[in-house]
Amino acid sequence: MTKHRCGWCLGDPIYEAYHDEEWGVPLHDERLLFEFLILETFQAGLSWITVLKKRDNFRRAFDNFDYHLVAQYDQHKIDTLLQDPGIIRNKLKVNAAVNNAKLFIALQQEFGSFDTYIWSFVNGKPIKNSWNNYKECPATTEVSDQISKDLKKRGFKFVGSTVIYAFMQAVGMVNDHEVNCFRYDQV
Repeated sequence: MTKHRCGWCLGDPIYEAYHDEEWGVPLHDERLLFEFLILETFQAGLSWITVLKKRDNFRRAFDNFDYHLVAQYDQHKIDTLLQDPGIIRNKLKVNAAVNNAKLFIALQQEFGSFDTYIWSFVNGKPIKNSWNNYKECPATTEVSDQISKDLKKRGFKFVGSTVIYAFMQAVGMVNDHEVNCFRYDQV
């Protein structure tokens, strides 16, 4: 018996594993939240599979997404990243990652944790949608608009509402698994 999965991940083992094990699972780990925030910013304008295939390279290049280290990257480290063929070498996005790491720490200091800050937008529990087909799912919502606006006001870069909604889906702030997907009730 085969498992029914969301239509967006079918046919690629990397996509299917990500869907089956991570996508939509509520996350509260600071490092993982930072990792997804940065990966989603690098994904802007590209396909998620492009980022997933480079994820291990990103982890290596960005010190396993240790935001304390990333926040201290100097121009030499940024230049080194821009020469790394294993990641997406976009100057604006690399600089945004360093900027966002500093602001991530500032949010931790203000709210006690980034987790407390980000999950407050959904009152600490996932929004459970009921899509029959992943194509029904919106690219943005009022909540992603609010988060995007607030992050931009704080100086974050590459955090448009579409990027933020994808982040919300990835870290389980919203359950957008199709209702007949085997993961729908699990997450």
